[in-house]
Amino acid sequence: MEQLQILLEGRVQGIGFRNKIKKFADNKNLNGFVKNLEDGGIKIIIQGSKPDLNEFILWLKSNPGFSYIKSFHESLGRPSKKYSSFVIIKEYSFLKDKINSIFNLFKISGISAKKPPIHIAIIPDGNRRWARKRGLNFMMGHKKAADYSKFISSISEAKKLGVKYISLWGFSTENWKRDKKEINSIFNIIFQNIKKLRNDAGKNRLRFRYLGRRDRIPKKLLDAIENLERETKNYTDFNLQLCLDYGGRDEIIRAVNRIIKDKKKKIDEKTFSNYLDTADIPDPDLIIRTSKEQRMSGFMPFQSTYSELYFSKKYFPDFDIKELKKAINEFKKRKRRFGGN
Repeated sequence: MEQLQILLEGRVQGIGFRNKIKKFADNKNLNGFVKNLEDGGIKIIIQGSKPDLNEFILWLKSNPGFSYIKSFHESLGRPSKKYSSFVIIKEYSFLKDKINSIFNLFKISGISAKKPPIHIAIIPDGNRRWARKRGLNFMMGHKKAADYSKFISSISEAKKLGVKYISLWGFSTENWKRDKKEINSIFNIIFQNIKKLRNDAGKNRLRFRYLGRRDRIPKKLLDAIENLERETKNYTDFNLQLCLDYGGRDEIIRAVNRIIKDKKKKIDEKTFSNYLDTADIPDPDLIIRTSKEQRMSGFMPFQSTYSELYFSKKYFPDFDIKELKKAINEFKKRKRRFGGN
């Protein structure tokens, strides 16, 4: 058993968030307490197995309900005191506790207008057109697009801006129609970047996950990917998903076949989501596509129901931190009603 202390700031009081935390903890048999702080934040002490605690962190970072977590601080350690259940600690009477919670909610009520996207998914398009425009071999477009220093800088900047997840579509199920030489070169570029990422993942506590089919990509690349997945599975500061041999329809078909294999009789949205490649990953808030094209090409059709779309005019090799910030700032201006008012 291990213990986490978590301090949260943001829109976390006056919205029933403590009750949601208790419900999650009770369902997972996690013990400890949650209480409101005078500054408008929340303190959580929670004990349990490391996998359950990691799941709890992922759930919190998905901003469940009407919450918006602006600041998240966690520390892991061994328990100095053992709790037998999970409780909500209230410093005052029920009425005063409720008044304080609502007052703190009003203090930060303007936060929703500036909320960053938690999960950004990127459809990188235009590598070959970028190269043709400059009279270069098409592979130069792929190499420029995969520049590792630019990539890791963009990850760092996104993290500073409050983004928790980035999904990058590197190779689609339809890309197998391309010339074999181009395909092999793309996979080799990705392999080299995976090797470099192994060093930076630990420094940045970055969790890496692979989305897509695993039966057709080169074994050397698959082994490197799965090693990186294992090495980073307990990191929670940032999440990077690489989509290779990925197609939205293919993902859904694979999920359906797994459901049939498990002989599930009744399926709801939550159950179905758990069979997708993105299980335990929040749906993308913002999907960016580069090179002026304005279509999804089958990317995350189930997960993107309420995603905001941003179409950049830049080819992906020219997509930089400045353009990423531009997309995030545009997202912050939008009003997301999710079918409500």
